[in-house]
Amino acid sequence: MSTTPALAASLLLLLGGLMTAIADAQAAKKPVDADAVARLPFPGTIVPGAIAFAADGKSVTYLKSEDNSLSRVLWRAPVDGGAAKVIARPPGGGDAEGAVSREETLRRERQRLRDTGIAQIARAGDVSVIPLKGDLYLQVGDGALTRLTDTPTPEIDPKPSPDGSKVAFVREGDLYVIDVATKRETRLTTGAADGLTHGLAEFMAQEEMGRFTGYWWSPDGRRIAYEEADDRHIPAYTIAHMGADDTSAEVHRYPFPGKANAKVRLGVVDVGGGETRWLDIAPPGADLYLARVEWGGPKDVLVQILSRDQRSLRLDRLDVDANRKSTLIEDRAETWVNLSDDLRVVPGTGEILWSTERTGYRHLELRDKAGALIRTLTAGDWPVDSVLAVDAARREVWFAAGRESPTESQVYRVSMDGGTVDKIGRERGTHKAVVSPDGNFYVDTFSSRSRPPTTTIRDRTGKVLATLDDAGTDPRIAEYALERPQITEFKGRDGTRLFGAFYAPRTLAEKAPLVVLVYGGPHVQRVAESWDLTADLQAQMLAARGFAVWKCDNRGSSRRGHAFEAALSRDMGTVEVRDQVDGVKFAAQSWPVVDASKVGVTGGSYGGYMTLRCLALAPEVFSAGVAVAPVTDWDGYDTCYTERYMGTPADNPEGYKRASVLANLDGLAGDLLIVHGLIDENVHYRHTARLVAALMAAGKPFSALPIPEERHSSRAVVSRKYVASALAAFFEASLMGKRPARGSLVEPLVVPGLKQ
Repeated sequence: MSTTPALAASLLLLLGGLMTAIADAQAAKKPVDADAVARLPFPGTIVPGAIAFAADGKSVTYLKSEDNSLSRVLWRAPVDGGAAKVIARPPGGGDAEGAVSREETLRRERQRLRDTGIAQIARAGDVSVIPLKGDLYLQVGDGALTRLTDTPTPEIDPKPSPDGSKVAFVREGDLYVIDVATKRETRLTTGAADGLTHGLAEFMAQEEMGRFTGYWWSPDGRRIAYEEADDRHIPAYTIAHMGADDTSAEVHRYPFPGKANAKVRLGVVDVGGGETRWLDIAPPGADLYLARVEWGGPKDVLVQILSRDQRSLRLDRLDVDANRKSTLIEDRAETWVNLSDDLRVVPGTGEILWSTERTGYRHLELRDKAGALIRTLTAGDWPVDSVLAVDAARREVWFAAGRESPTESQVYRVSMDGGTVDKIGRERGTHKAVVSPDGNFYVDTFSSRSRPPTTTIRDRTGKVLATLDDAGTDPRIAEYALERPQITEFKGRDGTRLFGAFYAPRTLAEKAPLVVLVYGGPHVQRVAESWDLTADLQAQMLAARGFAVWKCDNRGSSRRGHAFEAALSRDMGTVEVRDQVDGVKFAAQSWPVVDASKVGVTGGSYGGYMTLRCLALAPEVFSAGVAVAPVTDWDGYDTCYTERYMGTPADNPEGYKRASVLANLDGLAGDLLIVHGLIDENVHYRHTARLVAALMAAGKPFSALPIPEERHSSRAVVSRKYVASALAAFFEASLMGKRPARGSLVEPLVVPGLKQ
């Protein structure tokens, strides 16, 4: 097809007008500021959660806000595309964070759960149990919420029986069951005390193993397996609420590397009460982790036991009646074995679906009842992220992975009888799926850098049947100027394939300082084809203030295979820094706007540790840093996480010394701001206190911003705003030479040693 000069000119004018209109519309939007950063959730990030198909498969229920806030209500939507409706709202205004017990507050902190209203829900068929303000409410189908408990002490971790006739929960450290029809309670355990609980996951399980429950219903609803956790022998660690009006304090039993863990045993009790039968999970006094528990049938329990050094993961079958144990599978590794939630027992056959990183990448295996390998289902230089569902009738496994690209997550299916892996759906980006029990439908939440999440109901071919939710309608997306970052691939100095994301500065300056946003630790990926990358308001705020912003997933990060992650084994804070240095050099070479002589770095938790390591080990590259809630010496973090990657201080003393921030401050020359919550029960404020002492002894200038009444992450709006303002002002002072205006929010920050 050809065009005349006049038509071509008209098309150019039309295109130019369109581009101008887009630019004008973008310019009319507000730049992201500290107020926006402080307000949660970020634009376009509210999506349906706790999605479940109804027992008949004709509808789905889910939790979601009605007003783009953190307060959620319960919705139901028909699979055939009918209108969604709210079926439950929390009575009396819902479940504000201040209205829950300290134990529940800590459980939510470990789950990184920020939602309020109906924040959590447990289901069995069409029976839902909802904890609200310490009590339990019940809903059957779309019926009204009815109060199940009304007690002065809170009920924790409620779960209905498989048939919905009973509800189990933990109260004051002991396990109870209540009959739904009569509201008659049966206490199943006794003897709970300070440091001794029945039915609750211990701290290490919650914080480092991704297990948030301590009891499990049998499939016939007649028995419950539960954990007894005893940490009374672990020395108390007291955290004072120094920012509170009273003189309150909280006591934790925190296990430090090389020291004692909680003592755990597993028992089974009848739901009608009676004596507990303690199961033989290990020899008396064995040092191990109870990693995963689930019933394999009405009379046997499948238990995953992780050795203390985490180099062995064993799957045992325990015959409850005979108390007889048989080992089905054992995975071993020279570094460590990662846990997963992929274990499934195939209904009807009893076959076991198992995932393993034995080849270097997590892949799926089908095994018989005794644990013998039948066949390998997936293979290749890419890892399975998670099992989504098992369709026993069709003998199919649904799973998520980034087979085509590690920056994407797609939905796949594979036959348990062998065959090809099939990708479901075509959109490039990040997909999260919930599959119906019969395998006919699934709910897909999809996003990319340019597309806020859309949640759709699809058939098994990936065809969209109905749109359940569109986060793109969030009015804050139109309110703020959100620029899509660029994703790029590059090679480190030794040829390692790395991925980065670049946010261009919103100014016309010839050169712009670069701020690196870092995490850098295991089990996290920051660079992905996802709306979360665009909705990172800290990055957008810094770009709006004239900084170039860069993210890079160094070795040690997730979704790249075990060798990529295990590069930091027994030597944390070294290879990660080298990769971040290579990332800065690549960014400076690729985008001429970057001023490589003015580079800042910031991150929280492991990212706070990385900030300090970058400043100390690469001062020629990084000239300023804001370390948030940093680990400063691994001897002060917890057993399970630290020993997984570093071993113990006794068997790896030189590794601990090399990885310590406190012992390696000589090279630190840049400007430093440390931010830390005073009641952080995960990375204790002690880390920052020890760092302050070491910096003073070394004569190093620094500034510190303690945040009263905040834990590992700041939840209060006033705290989040102050920290966002302080971070931006700090980098403006250090990298741009700007001083805070007198009377401004951050004027009290005294930063000795800042470049004038």
